[in-house]
This record gives sequence, structure tokens and C-alpha cells, in this order.
Amino acid sequence: MENSNTSNCSTPNTEANTNCCSTTSEIETQSFGNNYAKSSPNFLKSMFGRTDLMPLWIADMDFKVAEPITNELQRLVDRGNFAYEFNANKVFDALVDWNQRRHDLTLKSKSFIQVSGVLTGIGLLIRKLSNEGDGVMVQTPVYHQFFKVIKSANRQVVENPLKMVNGNYEMDFENMELRLKTENVKVILLCNPHNPVGRVWKKQELQKLVVLANKYNVRIISDEIHSDIVYSGSKFNSIASFSDSTQHIAVLGSPAKTFGMQSISNGFLYVPDEDTHKKMKKTIASLYLDHGNALSSYATLAAYSHGGKWLDDTVAYIEETVNWVEVFLQKELSEVKLIRPDGTYQIWLDFSQLNLPPDALSKLIVHNARLALTPGTWFGSNGTQFMRMNIASPLAKIQRAFYQLKRAIGEGVETVIDDSNEESGGSCCC
Repeated sequence: MENSNTSNCSTPNTEANTNCCSTTSEIETQSFGNNYAKSSPNFLKSMFGRTDLMPLWIADMDFKVAEPITNELQRLVDRGNFAYEFNANKVFDALVDWNQRRHDLTLKSKSFIQVSGVLTGIGLLIRKLSNEGDGVMVQTPVYHQFFKVIKSANRQVVENPLKMVNGNYEMDFENMELRLKTENVKVILLCNPHNPVGRVWKKQELQKLVVLANKYNVRIISDEIHSDIVYSGSKFNSIASFSDSTQHIAVLGSPAKTFGMQSISNGFLYVPDEDTHKKMKKTIASLYLDHGNALSSYATLAAYSHGGKWLDDTVAYIEETVNWVEVFLQKELSEVKLIRPDGTYQIWLDFSQLNLPPDALSKLIVHNARLALTPGTWFGSNGTQFMRMNIASPLAKIQRAFYQLKRAIGEGVETVIDDSNEESGGSCCC
């Protein structure tokens, strides 16, 4: 990872460097020639109504990937031959070894199934584990694509909102049990670590969840794609670590979030229940969704075999950025609250003290601060006063964003001007 953690805006008390902290007039950090979704004019115009925004909305990294990944991809390109080549079993072995070393999690290679992507795997699992019209429970605010993947399978979204306790989100087990009793829930779709609030669920919390799921004969699908982005003081616990939960399924993500490989990665399901594994594997194979390619397979092997040091450095860097944001908001912008995350490289910002309706808040962020953040409304009805920000970027860029936000809020809501020519809307799968 490049060391970009240098800036004349390096402390919350300094706003002297106008280059670092000035309002964004154009997206300087991305090349439109690369067609990155987050900085695509078409995407920005569609989502936010303008294109001159700093893009901090899509959950991918601005950092260069680990050198072993680049070297392995270059090796494949240099050999100049792309004949049929399959390495799924080697990748599964690498996943087993990685999870043992990183999370003290003992897995079996034979229980993995490769899919083309995490959402593909979740969609197939929902169809296999429930019937049309059944309920699928989510805990809002939650990753917005969960709603789409449930509804597109003709299942019902059953919300069990997280509750705020002493400034932190917790699962509401009392309400969860009530809904499991009354709303024909067949699947709980868990997000761990939780996107967007950043909770890394503790073992005792997951144990309570497993007990309730077993009591009401409900299956758990656990999206664990952010499992490797965990900060000091927290420990990731997989649903696969519970001996009494073999009927539950861990979607052990992919190297996408961990190693910044969003556009060149596959997804992986961990299905310990033999009957479910057999059925899922047959369905996935019948659709030819279990075939990776040599580039993604070898890049994944390189990442999990040799990317540990890069990841350690990257997570430490992002955690330092979280620390900077927390201090800045406390000292310089107390109207905005950070919900301190345990992991992921998204932060969940609370704007409720501004007392703005969702539309006015959006205009303040977009048209005054010139920031493209993910609206909290995407994540459920209890996200209306929140925004999600991706901070997997050089610290100077994040600092600049917060100074733009401070200036916009300081100017006041009455100065918000919507000078866009097109209504924003839509959503992105990222």
C-alpha cells in the first residue's frame, strides 16, 4: 500500500492548506478513462444529479492492491496463453488456511462452493431455503442490496431494526423473537461485520441469534464479506464457528473487500450441512456459475497466501483515519456524530442534530459540500438522518471531504442551492 498519510491538513485544528481543504471543482483523484463506477459521470449524474463531486459512496478502495496480486496477474499476462484452467480446490485450501491463521476458524475445504459473486450466492440460497411469499429477516439499517435480492425472489422483507444503546447499535432480540413467531420468517439474512454501521458482532450476540434461529427452525445466511477489515479491540466471529449451527450458512465473501479486487473476484459459500451443500452445488453447477477464471483464481491464491502484511498495514491505516475523523468531529464539527465502527471501511455519520428533512440533508451534502456519500435512506427507514462514507482513501482526501462538509454546514441550510438539471435517484450494487 502506498503511504499517503501525509498532508498539511493532518490535524483537526489546521485548515490552512487551501489545496487540501478547498471545495472540489472536479474529480481529481480518478481517471474517467478507467471507467471506475464511483467517479463515472453517468453514475454520479444519475445518483446525485451532478458530476463535480468527491466520490466516497461506493465501497471499494482507492489504494493499490498488494504487490503479490499484481505480480501474479502480470505473470499470467506475460505467458500469453489463457487455455482452460481451473483451480477452485486450491483456492478453497487457501481459504481454509487463511481463516485458520487470521480468525482461528477451522473450516473444511469440501464445504466450500464457488459462485460468481456474493449477491449471486445469497440470491440462490434464499430461493433454495424458502418459498415464494416467505419472510426473510434483515436488521436495518443494512446493505441496501439485501432488499433487492429478497424482493426479486418474491420473498417478503421482514425488518428487525437495530436498536441504539449507549451510542452503539445492538440486535433487538426481543423484537426478533416476536417477528419469528408471527411473520412466517424462514431465513435470517445477517450482515457480519454489519454494513453500514460497522458492528462486528460478538460471539455471545451470535449465540443468541443461533439459539433463536434453531428454536423457530429458521436458517441463517451470514454475509461475511467484510470479515477481514476488523479494527484493534474487536474479533471477527463467523456463523460457521458454532458447533450447533451446521444448518446455517456462511457466505464467506470473497477477496473483493479484503484486497480491493471488486472487479476480478469470485464469491464463496461455506455450506457445512451436507444435504444443503449437495442441493446448492447441483443448482449452481446446472447454471454454470461455479466456473471461475485463471486471472481471478490465481489472484485470489496470491492474495490469501501472500497478502497478509499488506492487509495489516491497510487496516491499521484505515483505523487511523477513523481516529482522525472522530477527533475532528468532536473538536470542529460537533453537529455531526460518528457511530464508531468495529470494522469495515465505511463510516456511518449521524446528522440528526441538524434537524433537516432527508431531501434538505441530501442537498446540503451534494450541492454545498460537493460530496457523493451514500444516503442513509438506502439502508432502511431508520437511516433517514444518516450518511455512509467510504474512507478507504488517502487521509488527505478524507480530510478534504470533512473540511468541505464543515464549510457547507457553517454556511447554513438556507444557502443550499440545487443547481442540478436532473433529479438524482437509483442505487448501485456496490
